[in-house]
Amino acid sequence: MQADAAFDPAALIAAQQPVVLRGLVRDWPLVQAGLTGPAAAATYLKRFYNGKPVVGYTAPREAGGRFFYDAALTGMNFTAARIPLDGWLDRLLAGGDEALYVGSTDLDTYLPGLRGETALPGSGFGATTPLASIWIGNRTIAATHWDQSNNVACCAAGRRRFTLFPPDQVANLYPGPLEPTPGGQVVSMVDVRAPDLARYPRFAEALQVAQVFDLDPGDVLVYPALWWHHVEALDDFNILVNFWWNDAPRFLDTPMTTLLHGLLSLRDRSDSEKQAWRALFDYYVFGEPSRAAEHLPEGARGALAPLDATTARRLRAHLLQRLNR
Repeated sequence: MQADAAFDPAALIAAQQPVVLRGLVRDWPLVQAGLTGPAAAATYLKRFYNGKPVVGYTAPREAGGRFFYDAALTGMNFTAARIPLDGWLDRLLAGGDEALYVGSTDLDTYLPGLRGETALPGSGFGATTPLASIWIGNRTIAATHWDQSNNVACCAAGRRRFTLFPPDQVANLYPGPLEPTPGGQVVSMVDVRAPDLARYPRFAEALQVAQVFDLDPGDVLVYPALWWHHVEALDDFNILVNFWWNDAPRFLDTPMTTLLHGLLSLRDRSDSEKQAWRALFDYYVFGEPSRAAEHLPEGARGALAPLDATTARRLRAHLLQRLNR
């Protein structure tokens, strides 16, 4: 899809498919600076930097740019440190054989004012204010993972390659340990660039539905929450700005908490019990929200009534009480 002044990310997400908008943010001053060269882009960013330390990640040459687990899968193959961003940019410009990466750094906290110069055209996000982050590095690779929010990923400098898989491919992606993780979310054990199909044979099925997008500076990729994505920076100096948002009310808990509790409470029960619980979950959680309470008087619906901040807080307290038995 080409750039369109009527950019509406919510409408794009509604289709539940990734969409590329070529050149949508090519007029950003940051993109224009990057087209001049890495030094110009770094100088532009330094104008906004307020001096607060950011988290910088370093991986040795043998990691091949891939930020991942260590050989035992009990730690990481990289180190993290709090560093000044301006010095980190200088280190990037100097080159070297280490993989350097600053990821998911909040614009408003560390680069105040930059959000105003990285605005998206058209209707934007309506009443929603998305989280705006910046990602800076050299030839780095974010292993295949998923995020809980919808994403508008804007390639600002350098080129990036996104390989995306729909959520239903989870079993074919061979997820790694739930903890620790390279960046907060579980990642696939398969190296997309050179998959070991003898070790991970089902990945061949995932490749059949994979979608690959090569982004140039100014291009934007929009994709839904929970889509798995492998992100490869293809140049020695790369900047991505992304906007995360989710239409779910802020008082809702993360479903990951539910998944972890499911491991604790459901996974090791008998198959017959799990099938019975599946029916209950379909009725109470995954079915039409009003169905479970429609035959009850309004005053008796309790947790089955639509949630608001107050009832969510009450339900959370009830859960904590039961968990702390």
